[in-house]
Amino acid sequence: MNCRRRTFALKIRYMARFRLFIAVFLVTICALWASAQDSIPALSQTPEQQVAENTDSTTLGKRPSIVQRFINYFAESNKTDKNKKFDISFIGGPSYTNSTSFAVGVMGSGLYRMSGCDAAMQPSNVTIYTTASVVGMVMVGVEGNNFFPDDRYRLNYDARFKYFPTKYWGVGYDECSVDDNETEMKTLMGKFDAEFLFRLVDGLYLGPRMAGMVLKAYDIDPEKMHLYHGQALKLHNFGVGVSLQYDSRDNVTNPHRGVYVNATQMFRPAFLGNDYAFSTTEITASAYQRLWKGGILAEQVKGTFNFGTPSWEMMATLGGSYVMRGYYEARYRDKHAVAAQVELRQHVWKRSGITVWGGAGSVFHDRTSFKQVLPNFGVGFRWEFKKNVNVRLDYGFGKGGQSGFVFNVNEAF
Repeated sequence: MNCRRRTFALKIRYMARFRLFIAVFLVTICALWASAQDSIPALSQTPEQQVAENTDSTTLGKRPSIVQRFINYFAESNKTDKNKKFDISFIGGPSYTNSTSFAVGVMGSGLYRMSGCDAAMQPSNVTIYTTASVVGMVMVGVEGNNFFPDDRYRLNYDARFKYFPTKYWGVGYDECSVDDNETEMKTLMGKFDAEFLFRLVDGLYLGPRMAGMVLKAYDIDPEKMHLYHGQALKLHNFGVGVSLQYDSRDNVTNPHRGVYVNATQMFRPAFLGNDYAFSTTEITASAYQRLWKGGILAEQVKGTFNFGTPSWEMMATLGGSYVMRGYYEARYRDKHAVAAQVELRQHVWKRSGITVWGGAGSVFHDRTSFKQVLPNFGVGFRWEFKKNVNVRLDYGFGKGGQSGFVFNVNEAF
Protein backbone atom coordinates (compact mmCIF):
# COMPACT_ATOMS: atom_id res chain seq x y z
CA MET A 1 0.00 0.00 0.00
CA ASN A 2 2.83 2.41 0.89
CA CYS A 3 4.47 1.66 -2.46
CA ARG A 4 1.27 2.51 -4.30
CA ARG A 5 0.92 5.77 -2.38
CA ARG A 6 4.49 6.75 -3.21
CA THR A 7 3.94 5.90 -6.86
CA PHE A 8 0.75 7.97 -6.95
CA ALA A 9 2.48 10.90 -5.22
CA LEU A 10 5.33 10.78 -7.74
CA LYS A 11 2.85 10.81 -10.62
CA ILE A 12 1.10 13.88 -9.17
CA ARG A 13 4.43 15.64 -8.65
CA TYR A 14 5.69 15.01 -12.17
CA MET A 15 2.35 15.98 -13.70
CA ALA A 16 2.52 19.31 -11.85
CA ARG A 17 6.06 19.88 -13.11
CA PHE A 18 5.01 18.98 -16.64
CA ARG A 19 2.08 21.45 -16.57
CA LEU A 20 4.38 24.20 -15.29
CA PHE A 21 6.85 23.50 -18.08
CA ILE A 22 4.13 23.51 -20.75
CA ALA A 23 2.66 26.81 -19.48
CA VAL A 24 5.97 28.63 -19.56
CA PHE A 25 6.88 27.01 -22.87
CA LEU A 26 3.73 28.42 -24.46
CA VAL A 27 4.63 31.89 -23.20
CA THR A 28 8.06 31.56 -24.78
CA ILE A 29 6.57 30.41 -28.08
CA CYS A 30 4.44 33.57 -28.10
CA ALA A 31 7.61 35.62 -27.67
CA LEU A 32 9.34 33.83 -30.52
CA TRP A 33 6.29 34.15 -32.76
CA ALA A 34 6.42 37.88 -32.16
CA SER A 35 9.64 38.05 -34.15
CA ALA A 36 7.66 37.33 -37.28
CA GLN A 37 5.30 40.21 -36.68
CA ASP A 38 7.71 43.12 -37.10
CA SER A 39 7.55 43.18 -40.90
CA ILE A 40 4.51 41.10 -42.01
CA PRO A 41 1.26 43.00 -42.73
CA ALA A 42 -2.11 41.41 -42.14
CA LEU A 43 -2.91 39.29 -45.21
CA SER A 44 -6.57 40.22 -45.18
CA GLN A 45 -5.92 43.96 -45.37
CA THR A 46 -4.61 46.27 -48.04
CA PRO A 47 -2.02 48.92 -47.09
CA GLU A 48 -4.73 51.61 -47.41
CA GLN A 49 -6.99 49.68 -45.00
CA GLN A 50 -4.17 49.32 -42.50
CA VAL A 51 -3.46 53.05 -42.57
CA ALA A 52 -7.13 53.81 -42.16
CA GLU A 53 -7.46 51.38 -39.24
CA ASN A 54 -4.40 52.81 -37.49
CA THR A 55 -5.74 56.33 -38.00
CA ASP A 56 -9.15 55.38 -36.65
CA SER A 57 -7.60 53.66 -33.62
CA THR A 58 -5.47 56.68 -32.89
CA THR A 59 -8.40 59.04 -33.34
CA LEU A 60 -10.70 57.03 -31.12
CA GLY A 61 -7.96 56.58 -28.52
CA LYS A 62 -8.18 52.78 -28.56
CA ARG A 63 -5.36 50.98 -26.79
CA PRO A 64 -4.03 47.65 -28.05
CA SER A 65 -4.95 44.55 -26.07
CA ILE A 66 -2.61 43.04 -23.50
CA VAL A 67 -1.77 40.20 -25.89
CA GLN A 68 -1.00 42.64 -28.69
CA ARG A 69 1.15 44.79 -26.41
CA PHE A 70 3.00 41.61 -25.35
CA ILE A 71 3.62 40.71 -29.00
CA ASN A 72 4.67 44.27 -29.87
CA TYR A 73 7.12 44.32 -26.97
CA PHE A 74 9.12 41.38 -28.33
CA ALA A 75 8.68 42.46 -31.93
CA GLU A 76 10.44 45.73 -31.13
CA SER A 77 12.97 44.44 -28.58
CA ASN A 78 15.86 44.08 -31.05
CA LYS A 79 15.46 47.54 -32.59
CA THR A 80 17.91 50.15 -31.40
CA ASP A 81 16.38 53.30 -29.97
CA LYS A 82 19.02 56.03 -30.24
CA ASN A 83 16.98 58.26 -27.95
CA LYS A 84 17.33 55.81 -25.07
CA LYS A 85 20.40 56.21 -22.90
CA PHE A 86 19.77 52.75 -21.41
CA ASP A 87 17.85 50.28 -23.57
CA ILE A 88 16.74 47.22 -21.57
CA SER A 89 14.28 44.43 -22.33
CA PHE A 90 13.17 41.35 -20.39
CA ILE A 91 12.34 37.80 -21.38
CA GLY A 92 11.37 34.65 -19.49
CA GLY A 93 11.29 31.00 -20.41
CA PRO A 94 11.76 27.38 -19.35
CA SER A 95 14.87 25.25 -19.36
CA TYR A 96 15.98 21.79 -18.38
CA THR A 97 19.40 20.47 -17.45
CA ASN A 98 20.63 17.39 -15.62
CA SER A 99 21.71 19.60 -12.73
CA THR A 100 18.61 21.79 -12.30
CA SER A 101 15.79 19.66 -13.79
CA PHE A 102 12.91 21.88 -15.01
CA ALA A 103 13.57 25.55 -14.33
CA VAL A 104 12.07 28.92 -15.20
CA GLY A 105 14.30 31.90 -15.81
CA VAL A 106 13.76 35.62 -16.29
CA MET A 107 16.53 37.68 -17.86
CA GLY A 108 16.96 41.34 -18.61
CA SER A 109 19.44 42.50 -21.22
CA GLY A 110 20.52 46.13 -21.39
CA LEU A 111 22.62 48.10 -23.89
CA TYR A 112 24.06 51.55 -23.25
CA ARG A 113 26.94 53.89 -24.04
CA MET A 114 28.80 55.95 -21.50
CA SER A 115 28.92 59.70 -21.96
CA GLY A 116 31.62 60.55 -24.50
CA CYS A 117 31.49 57.21 -26.32
CA ASP A 118 31.37 57.40 -30.10
CA ALA A 119 28.28 55.98 -31.81
CA ALA A 120 30.54 53.72 -33.88
CA MET A 121 31.73 51.92 -30.72
CA GLN A 122 30.02 48.75 -29.70
CA PRO A 123 27.65 49.46 -26.79
CA SER A 124 28.29 48.36 -23.24
CA ASN A 125 26.06 45.52 -22.07
CA VAL A 126 24.61 44.21 -18.85
CA THR A 127 22.53 41.11 -18.15
CA ILE A 128 20.56 40.54 -14.97
CA TYR A 129 18.94 37.19 -14.37
CA THR A 130 17.08 35.03 -11.90
CA THR A 131 16.31 31.33 -12.17
CA ALA A 132 14.28 28.91 -10.05
CA SER A 133 13.88 25.17 -10.58
CA VAL A 134 11.60 22.40 -9.36
CA VAL A 135 14.47 20.85 -7.37
CA GLY A 136 14.73 24.03 -5.29
CA MET A 137 17.61 25.83 -7.01
CA VAL A 138 17.42 29.62 -6.85
CA MET A 139 19.98 31.90 -8.50
CA VAL A 140 20.21 35.64 -9.08
CA GLY A 141 23.07 37.43 -10.74
CA VAL A 142 24.41 40.20 -12.92
CA GLU A 143 27.17 40.23 -15.52
CA GLY A 144 28.36 42.69 -18.11
CA ASN A 145 31.04 44.50 -20.07
CA ASN A 146 31.47 48.25 -19.67
CA PHE A 147 33.40 50.13 -22.37
CA PHE A 148 34.78 53.58 -21.61
CA PRO A 149 35.16 56.42 -24.15
CA ASP A 150 37.48 55.62 -27.06
CA ASP A 151 37.65 52.05 -25.62
CA ARG A 152 40.61 53.12 -23.47
CA TYR A 153 39.39 51.08 -20.49
CA ARG A 154 37.14 48.08 -19.98
CA LEU A 155 35.36 46.79 -16.91
CA ASN A 156 34.17 43.17 -17.07
CA TYR A 157 32.22 41.71 -14.14
CA ASP A 158 30.13 38.74 -13.01
CA ALA A 159 28.42 38.35 -9.62
CA ARG A 160 25.86 35.81 -8.47
CA PHE A 161 24.15 34.31 -5.45
CA LYS A 162 22.98 30.71 -5.61
CA TYR A 163 21.16 28.15 -3.48
CA PHE A 164 21.61 24.82 -5.19
CA PRO A 165 20.64 21.25 -4.27
CA THR A 166 23.23 19.49 -6.40
CA LYS A 167 25.28 16.34 -6.83
CA TYR A 168 28.93 15.49 -6.38
CA TRP A 169 31.10 12.56 -7.51
CA GLY A 170 34.54 13.35 -6.13
CA VAL A 171 37.83 14.62 -7.57
CA GLY A 172 39.62 13.20 -10.60
CA TYR A 173 38.39 11.43 -13.70
CA ASP A 174 38.37 7.99 -12.07
CA GLU A 175 36.20 9.03 -9.10
CA CYS A 176 33.93 11.25 -11.18
CA SER A 177 33.25 8.45 -13.69
CA VAL A 178 31.87 6.05 -11.04
CA ASP A 179 28.09 6.37 -10.96
CA ASP A 180 27.92 4.85 -7.46
CA ASN A 181 29.96 7.81 -6.14
CA GLU A 182 27.01 10.12 -6.81
CA THR A 183 25.98 11.91 -3.66
CA GLU A 184 23.51 14.72 -3.09
CA MET A 185 24.33 17.90 -1.24
CA LYS A 186 22.94 21.38 -0.79
CA THR A 187 25.10 24.43 -1.34
CA LEU A 188 24.71 28.10 -0.51
CA MET A 189 27.14 30.22 -2.49
CA GLY A 190 27.98 33.82 -3.30
CA LYS A 191 30.76 34.76 -5.74
CA PHE A 192 32.07 37.62 -7.83
CA ASP A 193 34.72 38.14 -10.51
CA ALA A 194 35.82 41.50 -11.93
CA GLU A 195 38.66 42.92 -14.01
CA PHE A 196 39.60 46.46 -15.03
CA LEU A 197 41.64 46.61 -18.22
CA PHE A 198 43.82 49.38 -19.65
CA ARG A 199 44.43 49.57 -23.40
CA LEU A 200 48.13 49.26 -24.26
CA VAL A 201 47.73 49.38 -28.05
CA ASP A 202 44.76 48.76 -30.32
CA GLY A 203 43.18 45.48 -29.29
CA LEU A 204 45.62 44.72 -26.45
CA TYR A 205 44.59 45.23 -22.80
CA LEU A 206 46.20 44.62 -19.41
CA GLY A 207 44.82 45.11 -15.94
CA PRO A 208 44.13 43.84 -12.43
CA ARG A 209 41.56 41.19 -11.58
CA MET A 210 39.94 40.10 -8.36
CA ALA A 211 37.59 37.27 -7.43
CA GLY A 212 35.89 36.00 -4.31
CA MET A 213 33.72 33.08 -3.24
CA VAL A 214 31.92 31.99 -0.06
CA LEU A 215 30.28 28.55 0.03
CA LYS A 216 28.64 26.25 2.51
CA ALA A 217 27.80 22.62 1.67
CA TYR A 218 25.52 20.52 3.89
CA ASP A 219 23.05 17.58 4.01
CA ILE A 220 25.72 15.19 2.72
CA ASP A 221 25.57 11.41 3.07
CA PRO A 222 28.09 10.50 5.83
CA GLU A 223 29.11 7.41 3.87
CA LYS A 224 30.29 9.62 0.99
CA MET A 225 32.38 12.05 3.02
CA HIS A 226 35.60 10.38 1.84
CA LEU A 227 34.97 11.89 -1.61
CA TYR A 228 35.82 15.33 -0.16
CA HIS A 229 39.30 14.06 0.84
CA GLY A 230 39.17 15.56 4.32
CA GLN A 231 38.62 19.13 3.13
CA ALA A 232 36.21 21.56 4.78
CA LEU A 233 32.59 21.91 3.69
CA LYS A 234 32.45 25.60 4.56
CA LEU A 235 34.81 27.54 2.31
CA HIS A 236 35.78 31.09 1.52
CA ASN A 237 38.34 32.23 -0.99
CA PHE A 238 39.68 35.56 -2.22
CA GLY A 239 42.13 36.08 -5.02
CA VAL A 240 43.91 38.87 -6.87
CA GLY A 241 45.76 38.74 -10.13
CA VAL A 242 46.30 40.17 -13.57
CA SER A 243 44.69 39.67 -17.00
CA LEU A 244 46.30 40.14 -20.40
CA GLN A 245 43.78 40.27 -23.21
CA TYR A 246 43.84 40.67 -26.98
CA ASP A 247 40.44 41.34 -28.52
CA SER A 248 39.67 42.11 -32.17
CA ARG A 249 36.06 40.86 -32.09
CA ASP A 250 33.49 43.08 -33.77
CA ASN A 251 31.09 42.47 -30.87
CA VAL A 252 31.61 40.74 -27.54
CA THR A 253 28.05 39.41 -27.14
CA ASN A 254 27.67 37.90 -30.62
CA PRO A 255 30.97 37.92 -32.53
CA HIS A 256 30.93 37.56 -36.32
CA ARG A 257 34.65 37.95 -36.90
CA GLY A 258 37.86 38.51 -34.97
CA VAL A 259 40.09 36.89 -32.37
CA TYR A 260 39.94 36.82 -28.58
CA VAL A 261 42.86 35.66 -26.41
CA ASN A 262 42.89 35.99 -22.62
CA ALA A 263 45.58 34.92 -20.16
CA THR A 264 44.83 35.33 -16.46
CA GLN A 265 47.05 34.63 -13.48
CA MET A 266 45.33 34.56 -10.06
CA PHE A 267 46.96 34.26 -6.63
CA ARG A 268 45.10 33.05 -3.54
CA PRO A 269 47.65 33.13 -0.71
CA ALA A 270 46.99 32.13 2.89
CA PHE A 271 47.68 35.66 4.24
CA LEU A 272 44.49 36.84 2.50
CA GLY A 273 42.56 34.55 4.85
CA ASN A 274 42.07 31.71 2.38
CA ASP A 275 41.42 28.23 3.74
CA TYR A 276 43.46 26.70 0.93
CA ALA A 277 46.36 28.50 -0.73
CA PHE A 278 46.95 28.05 -4.44
CA SER A 279 47.32 29.90 -7.72
CA THR A 280 45.42 29.55 -11.00
CA THR A 281 46.54 30.07 -14.59
CA GLU A 282 43.74 30.30 -17.13
CA ILE A 283 44.18 30.65 -20.89
CA THR A 284 41.35 31.09 -23.39
CA ALA A 285 41.65 31.55 -27.16
CA SER A 286 38.67 32.02 -29.51
CA ALA A 287 38.39 32.87 -33.21
CA TYR A 288 35.44 33.74 -35.48
CA GLN A 289 35.12 33.71 -39.29
CA ARG A 290 32.33 34.40 -41.78
CA LEU A 291 31.93 31.37 -44.03
CA TRP A 292 29.00 32.49 -46.18
CA LYS A 293 25.88 34.62 -45.84
CA GLY A 294 24.61 34.18 -42.30
CA GLY A 295 27.19 31.50 -41.50
CA ILE A 296 29.74 31.95 -38.71
CA LEU A 297 32.37 29.42 -37.62
CA ALA A 298 33.57 29.83 -34.03
CA GLU A 299 36.43 27.93 -32.36
CA GLN A 300 37.68 27.93 -28.80
CA VAL A 301 40.38 26.24 -26.72
CA LYS A 302 40.54 26.73 -22.98
CA GLY A 303 42.77 25.54 -20.18
CA THR A 304 42.61 25.99 -16.39
CA PHE A 305 45.64 24.97 -14.30
CA ASN A 306 45.82 25.08 -10.48
CA PHE A 307 49.07 24.94 -8.52
CA GLY A 308 49.11 24.36 -4.79
CA THR A 309 46.18 22.99 -2.83
CA PRO A 310 42.83 24.08 -4.27
CA SER A 311 39.69 23.09 -2.38
CA TRP A 312 37.26 20.63 -3.95
CA GLU A 313 34.99 23.53 -4.94
CA MET A 314 37.79 25.55 -6.56
CA MET A 315 39.01 22.70 -8.74
CA ALA A 316 38.94 23.11 -12.52
CA THR A 317 35.65 21.68 -13.80
CA LEU A 318 33.89 20.66 -17.00
CA GLY A 319 30.17 20.91 -17.74
CA GLY A 320 27.55 23.63 -17.51
CA SER A 321 26.30 26.42 -19.77
CA TYR A 322 29.51 27.39 -21.58
CA VAL A 323 32.03 24.55 -21.84
CA MET A 324 31.03 20.90 -22.44
CA ARG A 325 27.34 21.75 -22.58
CA GLY A 326 25.11 18.78 -21.73
CA TYR A 327 27.29 17.36 -18.95
CA TYR A 328 26.07 17.70 -15.37
CA GLU A 329 27.55 20.96 -14.11
CA ALA A 330 30.97 20.32 -12.54
CA ARG A 331 30.57 16.53 -12.44
CA TYR A 332 34.16 16.24 -13.66
CA ARG A 333 36.74 18.15 -11.62
CA ASP A 334 40.45 18.02 -10.87
CA LYS A 335 43.43 20.36 -10.48
CA HIS A 336 43.62 20.94 -14.23
CA ALA A 337 41.13 20.96 -17.12
CA VAL A 338 41.39 21.54 -20.87
CA ALA A 339 38.62 21.74 -23.46
CA ALA A 340 38.08 22.63 -27.10
CA GLN A 341 34.91 23.28 -29.07
CA VAL A 342 33.96 24.26 -32.63
CA GLU A 343 30.52 25.71 -33.40
CA LEU A 344 28.76 26.54 -36.66
CA ARG A 345 26.18 29.33 -36.29
CA GLN A 346 23.72 29.84 -39.10
CA HIS A 347 21.13 32.60 -39.42
CA VAL A 348 17.94 31.05 -40.80
CA TRP A 349 15.04 33.48 -40.91
CA LYS A 350 14.45 37.00 -39.58
CA ARG A 351 15.64 36.89 -35.96
CA SER A 352 16.08 33.11 -35.75
CA GLY A 353 19.12 30.89 -36.22
CA ILE A 354 20.49 27.45 -35.43
CA THR A 355 23.84 26.08 -34.27
CA VAL A 356 25.68 22.77 -34.17
CA TRP A 357 28.86 22.13 -32.24
CA GLY A 358 31.37 19.47 -31.33
CA GLY A 359 34.13 19.39 -28.77
CA ALA A 360 36.16 17.44 -26.24
CA GLY A 361 37.69 17.97 -22.82
CA SER A 362 39.59 16.35 -19.99
CA VAL A 363 40.35 16.81 -16.30
CA PHE A 364 43.63 15.59 -14.78
CA HIS A 365 45.87 15.87 -11.72
CA ASP A 366 49.22 15.88 -13.52
CA ARG A 367 50.73 14.98 -16.88
CA THR A 368 50.67 11.25 -16.16
CA SER A 369 46.91 11.29 -15.47
CA PHE A 370 46.05 13.11 -18.70
CA LYS A 371 44.66 10.09 -20.53
CA GLN A 372 40.87 10.21 -20.65
CA VAL A 373 38.99 12.46 -23.11
CA LEU A 374 35.31 13.33 -22.79
CA PRO A 375 33.38 13.91 -26.05
CA ASN A 376 30.76 16.62 -26.49
CA PHE A 377 28.37 17.67 -29.27
CA GLY A 378 24.98 19.30 -29.62
CA VAL A 379 22.50 21.51 -31.44
CA GLY A 380 20.96 24.85 -30.56
CA PHE A 381 18.36 27.46 -31.43
CA ARG A 382 19.03 31.20 -31.46
CA TRP A 383 16.61 34.13 -31.31
CA GLU A 384 17.84 37.73 -31.50
CA PHE A 385 16.31 39.25 -28.39
CA LYS A 386 18.15 42.55 -28.82
CA LYS A 387 20.63 43.80 -31.38
CA ASN A 388 23.56 41.33 -31.23
CA VAL A 389 22.13 39.77 -28.07
CA ASN A 390 20.80 36.26 -28.61
CA VAL A 391 18.65 34.08 -26.43
CA ARG A 392 20.03 30.58 -26.83
CA LEU A 393 18.50 27.17 -26.21
CA ASP A 394 21.11 24.43 -26.53
CA TYR A 395 20.85 20.67 -26.14
CA GLY A 396 24.17 18.99 -25.54
CA PHE A 397 25.26 15.35 -25.43
CA GLY A 398 28.16 13.69 -23.66
CA LYS A 399 29.68 10.38 -22.66
CA GLY A 400 27.49 7.63 -21.25
CA GLY A 401 24.18 9.16 -22.31
CA GLN A 402 24.67 12.39 -20.39
CA SER A 403 22.65 15.23 -21.93
CA GLY A 404 20.78 18.40 -21.04
CA PHE A 405 19.24 21.72 -22.11
CA VAL A 406 20.84 25.11 -21.60
CA PHE A 407 18.75 28.32 -21.65
CA ASN A 408 20.79 31.50 -21.51
CA VAL A 409 21.49 34.93 -22.98
CA ASN A 410 24.52 35.55 -25.25
CA GLU A 411 26.62 32.95 -27.01
CA ALA A 412 28.49 30.25 -25.10
CA PHE A 413 31.77 31.79 -26.29
